[in-house]
Amino acid sequence: MSAAFTVAVQTARFDPGAEMAQLAGLPDVGAQVCFVGQVRDFGDSQAVTALELEHYPGMTEKSLLAILDQARARWPLAAARVVHRVGYLPLGEAIVLVLTASAHRGDAFAACEFIMDYLKRDAPFWKKEHTAAGSHWVEAKHSDQQAAQRWQ
Repeated sequence: MSAAFTVAVQTARFDPGAEMAQLAGLPDVGAQVCFVGQVRDFGDSQAVTALELEHYPGMTEKSLLAILDQARARWPLAAARVVHRVGYLPLGEAIVLVLTASAHRGDAFAACEFIMDYLKRDAPFWKKEHTAAGSHWVEAKHSDQQAAQRWQ
């Protein structure tokens, strides 16, 4: 894995613009795609006030690097970066950044979607939703499984 393909699992906030600027000027890059996921209220009967994310240090980073390797095998990427936050994150906070760079936009978009679908389905993070009524662990969603199946 080269320095252009990196992951970070952290509690600190990230700056998407600064992350993208690090890839500016790479040879053969004609497109960058940046996805930022945020803590949101799901609109059900109990309003979400925060998410709390846990992970296994070392194992999580290794898993994220493996998905970048898979994306590189599928698309001609010049670079890719995943930043995923852990800890207590209130409503509106950024959770995840997926950044891909390629010569062509189609490859950058597809790789970004592929990486995000993997993160939602298989990445070793555990999420707890906090609401005014209490807290509960988030179960895997069928829709995330379906989204990831399109890459098989």
